[in-house]
Amino acid sequence: QVFSLLEKAWSGSPVQFAWQKTLGIFLAVTGGDHAVKIFDRHGQKRNEINLPGNCVAMDWDKDGDTLAVITDKSSAIFLWDANTNKTSQVDSGMRDAMSFLLWSRVGTLLAVGTTKGNLLIYNRQTSRKIPVLGKHTKRITCGCWSTENLLALGGEDKMITISNQEGDTIRQTSVSSDPSDMQFSVMKTDERISTRESTVSVVVGKKTLFLFNLNDPDNPIDLKFQQPYGSIVTYKWYGDGYIMIGFSRGCFVVISTHIREIGQEIFQAHNHKDNLSSIAISQSLNKAASCGDNCIKIHDLSDLREMYAIINLDDENKGVDQLAWTDDGQLLAVSTRRGSLHVFLTKLPILGDACSTRIAYLTSLLEVTVANHVEKELPVTVSVEVEPSFVAIGVYHLAVGMNNRAWFYALGDNNVKKLKDVEYLGTVASMHLNSDYAAALFEGKVQLHMIESEGSDAQEERETRLFPADDHKYRILCHALTSDFLIYGTDTGVIYYFYIEDWQYVNEYRHPVSVRKIFPDPNGTSLAFIDDKSDGFVYCPVNDRLYEIPDFSPTIKGILWENWQMDKGVFVAFDDDKVYTYVFHKDAVQGSKIILAGGTEVPFSHKPLLLYNGELTCQTQSGKTNNIYLSTHSFLGNLKDFGPNELTQMLSQTLMLKRFSEAWEVCRLLNDQSGWNELAKACLHHMEVDFAIRVYRTLGNAGMVMSLEQIKGIEDHNLLAGHLAMFTSDFNLAQDLYLASSCPIAALEMRKDLQHWDSALQLAKRLAPDQIPFISKEYAMQLEFTGDYINALAHYEKGITRNNKEHDEACLAGVAQMSIRMGDIRRGVNQAIKHPSRLLKRDCGAILESMKQFSEAAQLYEKGQYHDKAASVYIRCKNWAKVGELLPHVSSPKIHLQYAKAKEADGRYKEAVIAYEHAKQWDSVIRLYLDHLNNPEKAVNIVRETQSLDGAKMVAR
Repeated sequence: QVFSLLEKAWSGSPVQFAWQKTLGIFLAVTGGDHAVKIFDRHGQKRNEINLPGNCVAMDWDKDGDTLAVITDKSSAIFLWDANTNKTSQVDSGMRDAMSFLLWSRVGTLLAVGTTKGNLLIYNRQTSRKIPVLGKHTKRITCGCWSTENLLALGGEDKMITISNQEGDTIRQTSVSSDPSDMQFSVMKTDERISTRESTVSVVVGKKTLFLFNLNDPDNPIDLKFQQPYGSIVTYKWYGDGYIMIGFSRGCFVVISTHIREIGQEIFQAHNHKDNLSSIAISQSLNKAASCGDNCIKIHDLSDLREMYAIINLDDENKGVDQLAWTDDGQLLAVSTRRGSLHVFLTKLPILGDACSTRIAYLTSLLEVTVANHVEKELPVTVSVEVEPSFVAIGVYHLAVGMNNRAWFYALGDNNVKKLKDVEYLGTVASMHLNSDYAAALFEGKVQLHMIESEGSDAQEERETRLFPADDHKYRILCHALTSDFLIYGTDTGVIYYFYIEDWQYVNEYRHPVSVRKIFPDPNGTSLAFIDDKSDGFVYCPVNDRLYEIPDFSPTIKGILWENWQMDKGVFVAFDDDKVYTYVFHKDAVQGSKIILAGGTEVPFSHKPLLLYNGELTCQTQSGKTNNIYLSTHSFLGNLKDFGPNELTQMLSQTLMLKRFSEAWEVCRLLNDQSGWNELAKACLHHMEVDFAIRVYRTLGNAGMVMSLEQIKGIEDHNLLAGHLAMFTSDFNLAQDLYLASSCPIAALEMRKDLQHWDSALQLAKRLAPDQIPFISKEYAMQLEFTGDYINALAHYEKGITRNNKEHDEACLAGVAQMSIRMGDIRRGVNQAIKHPSRLLKRDCGAILESMKQFSEAAQLYEKGQYHDKAASVYIRCKNWAKVGELLPHVSSPKIHLQYAKAKEADGRYKEAVIAYEHAKQWDSVIRLYLDHLNNPEKAVNIVRETQSLDGAKMVAR
């Protein structure tokens, strides 16, 4: 409750009251005291209009500039000007008493009706009066203006007339009983959607609701209601052609005027036990209120079943009377039957600010509360002198203000001291404070000044400064104040950093489009901002890097950084119904980036003020704060209450937010190898080497623990990241990081270890040219293995150093083999013959043999002293002479046998016998001695020596 009014002169009978339209600053009240009193919205009396008689009717014009009043004892119209606070009179020229008064909803026309049915239309702008005599035959009791400036009137003659602004009657109809509560509106029809107000609604005889459509005057609609409801007290149009009707016995009913469902009750509630006296609707709040007995009940129009609030007026034993909201829905006034009036605050401007974990917010129109729930400080309320349009909180100060003035307060431990008020050169749009300075933004400029000046000369130049300097043409659109810097963004897209300590600019960043809002993190090392295209970014002044915020909704109103010390890099972006949690991964192996961690629904009209450890403190329209836990931080609850599925989800949350200690607890409860592996991988990704060692120890991965132990002391960020990328098998990234580090050769070592010779060769050209021959040799061997002989030959040739004998021999061997494979047989053979290696000669011989180059193959075998192989190949090319030369060195019986058969076929039996003997083919030896050499004695001796049965049979024959 903001205030109550109870004047002696009013007591005992109900009062009339009217809120100033549009602005809602003034409230006009009249009782049975021959006066209209004007109060401001804080209950202070501002003026009084004394009247010759009782007030019959009063009404504010559409802009709230003029209040018109008529009385029962005078033909004058009294006009009070809200801007000049002066009262004037206009003579109506009417002879009979006035009974009705109403301002046009769109122009400066005032309609006044009399007890005898006459009408006056007065134009406030031109002072023109149009008297219309005999508009009705009896007292005019009710009426309304349409948005097209048509005037509908009803009177005790049971007639309804519709007139234009000149007073000419254009439609009229009769009703069955006294009309009252007349309103113009748009009735829903199935044909085209009409936006013209063509329907007049009026209560007839307190029992029925009569709808008269100007476009269809012959078919009016008469809506009757159930007897138990009682009589119609009042009704209001709202939304898409709906009417809310209040009945005397405490019910209120909603009907639709859509032609297909006309008269159907959409909603019905028995809100008050005995009676209902008034209803009010606020479109801006989307709320409806009804009053009756001694209470007010407020419903949400989007869901009427939901009761938003109940206000009980226990002292009002006679009951409540009338109810009305200001146009902006901020204040609700209710009058009572005993002549008092109460004003309640139903919607506060959501004004608030936070500095670290301390918040300041509006709790009443003239009261600001300063609280710090995190530090468990008791809230302090500060009574302020004006209804503020901005609030700012600093480390030791509070500032509130409106228009171009601000009041500063010093915050003590338990008390608040007013310091001073400051006038600025324009209307202040926003203000920020730090421990010593205030920065106010007005009309494209920022004034930075000390809050409490110390007065010394040295300080004088640091007392105040206006940005930008005169020679700059840009406009400042947003600003922020950290403990060290004033930061502001301009319409030219530049973000400036002004260092207060040195009283000079230290950094600027140029963005392609203008910067609309900026939000520095608590340390001032990162700055989130929203640009003119509604895109979000985070800028790091330390390394002058910009990171785009992904999936950034264009409806975002603001950004809050996490104030919990351990949770660096977490921030939320919020719009009217959702909060999105983002994490700025700064020191990751893959480089810095921002990721969206999730979203949380926010209740209606909650404005986030402070984020601390996943808990969002929001301000509500009722002047209270409400705490919401982000859905991305559900792991902060009691983990033992959750099952494996929820725990798995929480594990991914903790890893996304880099909350490794919490992730450890989740893994312990999950007790699952894959969970620990996830955690280990995340630790490597975020370069948390010590924590990764703990996790790999738990996993029993000794190799990984040893590898990490070796690198954990490395201070070079890129080198460490390179090692970690290699451990996670991201070799290309590891190479890039190694090359950017102080030890680029590590990239080459890695490629060599991986046998990625192609990459190693490229790196060696830059980093270690002396290693090229050795890598070329390895690469050539790999190419040879895959069958790419052309490139293998080239790399073998590149591998020759001329000073490393063993290495060069290997390369020359490769050259020989590849030459042969490529068909350059002469070169290959020469190379192989010159080469000291026997093995090479054997290998080259084998290649030539497979290529059916028998003579060269045999030659190489012979040179390599592989006599058996040489002989075998000589046999294939029938070079018996060569075979004969080699036989003394040949040990293979098979070759001797082949030679023997060949010699036998040639008829050279003596040589054949010797060869058969070497081949141990005794039967053939015996056969030759018997058949061809005529030497049976020799044959017999051999039979005896060898005990050969077949031989014995041959000799016996």
